[in-house]
Amino acid sequence: MANPKTTPHDTQRFLDVLVVGEALVDVVTTPDGQVEHPGGSPANVAYGLGLLGVATGLLTAIAPDARGTLIEGHLHRAGVTLLPGSKLLARTATAAAILGSDGSAEYDFDIHWELPPATPAYLPKILHTGSIATFLDPGAGVVKALMEQAHAQCTVTYDPNIRPSLLGSHAEAKGIFEELVSLTGVVKLSDEDAHWLYPNKTLEEIADHILRLGTGLAVITKGAEGSQFTSAAAGVTIPAVRTSVVDTIGAGDSYMAALILGLLTRGTEGFAPAVLEQLGRTAATAAAITVQRAGANPPTLDELKGAVEAPDSATSRPATEQTHQSTPVVASVP
Repeated sequence: MANPKTTPHDTQRFLDVLVVGEALVDVVTTPDGQVEHPGGSPANVAYGLGLLGVATGLLTAIAPDARGTLIEGHLHRAGVTLLPGSKLLARTATAAAILGSDGSAEYDFDIHWELPPATPAYLPKILHTGSIATFLDPGAGVVKALMEQAHAQCTVTYDPNIRPSLLGSHAEAKGIFEELVSLTGVVKLSDEDAHWLYPNKTLEEIADHILRLGTGLAVITKGAEGSQFTSAAAGVTIPAVRTSVVDTIGAGDSYMAALILGLLTRGTEGFAPAVLEQLGRTAATAAAITVQRAGANPPTLDELKGAVEAPDSATSRPATEQTHQSTPVVASVP
């Protein structure tokens, strides 16, 4: 964690991960009423990393209003640094989330996305981005420019987290995705994202295609069927974790945080099959913990370590069991 007495530029020097993307408030409607949770895929990833003990900064766009204050306090409690320039909107974005009977959520967004031109004073070990931030102008252009600056000097991770209602044409969205993949080291996407982008390809063909675009590892999640990791060196399928589900909000982002933790801690072993197997199972455990709790509520490092060491603890809640969508990642619990 950065020294609180440092300047903003000095603070960035101590960050291991810079997350760039939207932060918003999920307004969740349930049979019991309405509740608000801080959210937004990139902000959830940053929050998850903070709980996992990773020095993390978030460059985003919120307003100095009540919802923006809610988000800022939420991030601060996890130890995440909100970077200068992030409070530039007139109104903090929201996503109205309606929960299905299986805990899944459908969203209706009220969002304006922009960022000032940004040149990081110091590049972290990993830059992560994705979701709305990489597709919605005017901010998407700034995000791409940051990726172009960073990809030759640090690892760039990307989760497109496709939201069709906010995109232009299919061809335009696919073109943006493919341009960005060429600037990454790791891409993680759901099977729904994959089939939306490439409706006429199998998941194996899609993973191979993503690798040919220039990334080093493609991770595709497949719901009850688990997930697949594909690199030039190996292909591994990770089973889903069975657990009780409150809702699935933020589960994929918990996996993404675990993926980034794994990339920071895996050493020089690369993406050999045994490594992918171990790391993927750890990540599935992180998501299993998250779906047992309301909202984007990922595990702390101690919780994740405890669940990995005692696997039954991740699936012990006596609610109706459902197979959670596994959104596996490359993760390591030190």
